[in-house]
Order: sequence, then C-alpha cells, then structure tokens
Amino acid sequence: MELHGALNDFKRSQGDPRRFPGERRSTTGLFSGLDDRLVHVAPDGSISDYSYPLSGVAGIERSRFGLALDGETHWFDDGDQRYIEDTAVVETVHEVAGYSCIQYDLAVGRGHTTHFVLDDATTDTDASITACFGFAPEGRASRIGQLWHGDAVEIYHDSERDFVAASTDISVSGQVPERFEELLEPEPAAFPRSEDDDRYEEARLSPITMVEFELTGSAPSATVATLLTETSDRADALERVRSNAMAHGDRESIVDAGHSQARDRLPDAASGIDRGFADLRALCLLRSSTGARIAGPEFDPFYRYSGGYGYTWFRDDAEISRFLLDADERTGLGLEAWHEASARFYADTQRADGTWPHRVWPYNGRLAPGWANGRLEEANTADYQADQTASVAAFLATYLRRVDAGDERVHETLTSALEGMDATLADDGLPERVQNAWENMTGRFTHTTATFLEAYAATARAPVDEDVAAHARSQATRVYEALDDLWVADRGCYAMRLDGDDLDDRLDGSTLALASAHHEYDAVAAVDDDRLDRLVSHLETTLDGLYRDPEGPIEGLARFENDPWRVREQTDAKIWTVTTAWGAHAAVELRELLSASGHGRAAEFDDRARTLLALVAPDGPLRRPGAYLPEQLFDDGTPDSATPLGWPHAIRLATASALETTETIESSTADASGKAISHE
Repeated sequence: MELHGALNDFKRSQGDPRRFPGERRSTTGLFSGLDDRLVHVAPDGSISDYSYPLSGVAGIERSRFGLALDGETHWFDDGDQRYIEDTAVVETVHEVAGYSCIQYDLAVGRGHTTHFVLDDATTDTDASITACFGFAPEGRASRIGQLWHGDAVEIYHDSERDFVAASTDISVSGQVPERFEELLEPEPAAFPRSEDDDRYEEARLSPITMVEFELTGSAPSATVATLLTETSDRADALERVRSNAMAHGDRESIVDAGHSQARDRLPDAASGIDRGFADLRALCLLRSSTGARIAGPEFDPFYRYSGGYGYTWFRDDAEISRFLLDADERTGLGLEAWHEASARFYADTQRADGTWPHRVWPYNGRLAPGWANGRLEEANTADYQADQTASVAAFLATYLRRVDAGDERVHETLTSALEGMDATLADDGLPERVQNAWENMTGRFTHTTATFLEAYAATARAPVDEDVAAHARSQATRVYEALDDLWVADRGCYAMRLDGDDLDDRLDGSTLALASAHHEYDAVAAVDDDRLDRLVSHLETTLDGLYRDPEGPIEGLARFENDPWRVREQTDAKIWTVTTAWGAHAAVELRELLSASGHGRAAEFDDRARTLLALVAPDGPLRRPGAYLPEQLFDDGTPDSATPLGWPHAIRLATASALETTETIESSTADASGKAISHE
C-alpha cells in the first residue's frame, strides 16, 4: 500500500467506529493464490496483491473493473462471492445494468487470471470490460514507466516488471496518479480518474494503466491476465502472460487449473478430517515456497496501528507446524513435504547462539523489521521473545520423533536451540525477563515458562543423544517445579507474569499453553495430583474469566483481562479467534491428561472443547466468508485486523482432528447396548 492509497482510505474511514483509517483491509473478500502470489478479490471484484512477503514482488496496488455497454461503463459494486469447490478459484457474481456478470479469479505461480462471463447475453450484445490497474513494482508508486506492446502492457521500475494481457483485443490508455493538491483535498480521489494530462508523456510515466477488451462468443466472455516478474527476458514474459490469458478463456479451464493447483499444493487434503480443507487452504494462502508462513495478509503497512503482519514469526509458524503435525498424524493429511520444509527453514534461519530472531521475510529467511531483536543487539536487552525459540524447539523435537529420526541437521539445530534456551533460563527455573507472546510488555511470563516446559519435555521424548535427552528431562523438571512461583492462590490460577517481585495476576489467554505443556511433560514424568487440580482450576478460571457474550451475534474469549488494544469506541476487550480456538485445544489437552489419570472431570473439558470449537468452526459465528478466521472481532461482529490469520486456523484443524478421533474411538469401543464406554 502506497501513501496515496493510505490517504484515500484515511479520508473514507475517518470517524468510523469500526475502522482504523489508512489501513489496507482484507476483512471482506476472498484470496486466491496457493503458490508465490497472494491476490485479494474484493466483493466489488477489484484485485490487489499481498504477495511481497511470499515472493519478493509487489504487483497490483489497486484495481477496478466495470462492464461497458453502449459507451457507458458500469463499475462493479458489492457482489456475491464464494470459492469454487475445493479450490482457490474465487467466483464473484455482479448484478449490473440488468445483467449478471460472473467473475472468476485464480492465481497460479506468479500469474493471475480474471475471467468474465456475461450471463443471459447474446452474440448481439455489444459489451466489454473496462479494467483499471494501479501497479507498485518494488513497492513504488513513483518513477514508474509503461511499455505498450499492442496486445499487452508492461509496467516497470527497476528489477520488477509487471505485465497485463487479455484474451481479446485490448485498447490501452494511461492514468495520471493523484496530484499533490488532490491528496490534500478533504475528499478521497476517484479511481479511475482523469486520463493523461496536458503533457504527452504522462500516460507512460505512471503506475496506472487502463485497458478495455471485448466480451465475445455465444456466451460473451473474456479473460485478463497479469504476471509479476523479475526477469530481463521480455519476450518470454510477454509470451507467458499472453498464454495465460488465452489458456483460461472459459470457466472450465480456470476451475480445472484450480483443481490441479490444489492437488499439487494440498496433497490428499480433501480426504482428511471433515471440513479441514478450509483450514489447509487458508494456511496455504499464507505459505511461501520456502515453507514459512506470514502471520496474515498485511493490512497495516505503515505501522500506524500495529507493527505489521506480513512476516514470519517463529512462534506463530512453529506452533502452526506443530498443530499440523498433530492433525496429520491423526488423520493422514499427506503433509510430509510441509513438515520437511518447515524443519529446513528453521535450520536455515537459526542464529549462532541457537535462538531465532523476532521475525523474517518468509521468501528468503532474511531479517525483517522488528522490535524484539535484543539478542542481535550488543546491549542484549529483555526485548527478546524466548517463547519463539522454545516453540521451534518443540516442533523440531516432535519432527524427529514422528517424521524423520535420522535428520542430522535437525538434530544439530535442536541441540543448539537447547543451548539458546538454557542461556535464558534463570537459576530459579523460570525464563529470564523477556517480551511476551502478545508483544506488548516484558516480564517473566507463565506462557514463556509453558513453552520451555513443552520444549524440554518434547526433546526428552525425542530420538536424540542420551546425554541431550537426560539434560532436557532435568531442565523440564526444573521448569515444572518453578511454576509454583507463578501460582495465585486467591484466584485459583497462574499469573500472567512475575514483574520484579510482584505477581501480575491478570487472566491471560496465552497461559492456556500450560495444558499442552503438561500433556507433553506427562509422557516424561507423571504430572502429580496437586498440579492436575491446579490445572483444572486454572483452565476453569481462565476460560470463564475471559469469556465474553456481548449483546450481539458473537461470543468467545478475550486475549487477556482489560486488553485495551484496537477497541476504538468499544468499552470491553475484543474477542479473539486465537484465544477462543486455544481455549478449545487446551480443554482437549487437559481432558487427555485427566482421562489418563482417572480424574472424574475429563468429560466436562470435552464439553468445553466442543463448545469453544463450535464458535470458530467453518460454520461458527466467528468465521468470515471462505471460513476465514480474522484475528479479532468487535462486539457487533465486525471483523478486524489480519484476515485470515494462520494461527487459529491451525489450532482449529488440530482440535477438530482430536475431537473427531475421540468420536471414532468411542464409536469403535461402544458396548453391546450401544452406549459408548466412558473416557473415565
């Protein structure tokens, strides 16, 4: 998003109680792109690229489509959208000028095709599509040039060169970007706007191009294609974009290409757990060819209200990787290549001291802008998120146990990660003062402690050297015992953090990680009865205390008590899909612990898990079209922040697989009277 786009949105959104002016939202619309390109299709049919973190090329900044009839262009407005079957093909139906114009969008590789069909029209209908594209090669909105190749257009700055072609004859004109004085006007500038100005070169020194192409055939249709490249071979790029436009000249060819892409990128996904495809599709949209994922589509590129989202966080990514491992083991999704790619990426990006930095660019693993790189700085401050390193270590240990015990590079990476964790574990058995999972404070956090417990226990279980396993087991026990220092007796829960000598006893959704950490530890050394009772109390207190059921269409869990972030005019903390899904997963993990120990309350947490999971389910109240899970929602149901967010999708998938596995076991062990045998 360039400055002109941010300023125009600021003008449109200023004063809106549910919008943060100047953002580039994806809370409506659907994405296409299971490869290196991530293209958003808005309800009005406009397309824009969120591709840079995944591929290093920026592409389309903004666009607009309209149906031209009898010399008048009818610009598309809000249409009805859906995915076509188990693909990433987006269908948008526009009702315009008495016609239904159906739009199909598919991004494959670095190419994207948009196909239009004018329904109920005849060969006598004189119709065409007017398309306006604003490109931003290398993220630039200025010093851009255009080359017109007759039936194709090339937009370029330096290394990135973007192309447009159509399946029918096109006419091309340039668009002048907003002038300084227009950007200072109180009203947003129209798009498209005036054509080239009084200077003849204006149309060729602009990122904005206008193309018009006819709809032809018995069912009038046409396709426009775009291609993002970093190649100097112009002839090859032109051939590719022209071929893409011609090869996808009808609905069938686009849907076939969508099915082929899904088979390649999502092997055996459709045969996995019931309704799990929506989660795998969302996670694949966010995934780079390296295997790393962005947290979510970048909606705040100017860091106006956040620190940005279009990066790989090792916490989020490793947690996603672990959840995918769990779901794959239970249901055979066929995601071995994903697991292997994740392990390679973590090995490639590990620092010499065994830790991982705050965040990186997923397409090349290089350091990205961040604020928690204390261990890269000579001062070595508390601005380091130790839970990120622990989350990666837990995944790598589980990878060795479940996928490839002989991967020597993963062995080396895991051993080094343990050294990095040891360096930030204090003598009392708790991690040192660091930043938290929500990245908004420092302290000695229960969540960080839980990730250390899980990582050490997972390593102790892994097929590693005996000395490494023994050390990890010893460290896990130290952390397990140190958790007593974080217990708040009068609230019956674990504290958010130890801040100096003070316990911050606020309820914190990230402390739900204690359930899976203890489940892992129980495979190394039994969790004692007192700790089980505390875990039961902690989960009950946290789930009840963070649960919000406002007067509106949604309900779910807040992030932590008195969370003030992005509430706008709302009084109470917003509902988060991450914590709601996390609550469901924690309840499943605790249910397993309680069942194994013969505890009488296991069934209660099974019920809690199912109730919470239903809120984030593909048909639940917190999901958006496409079964997307946004990060947050206002009480009236308006989604906010990154959409879709990868983390809750992975939690949803893993939790659903665990619950469905339980149902299968219950069914297969039912007694002769038809009643399921109790978990207890």
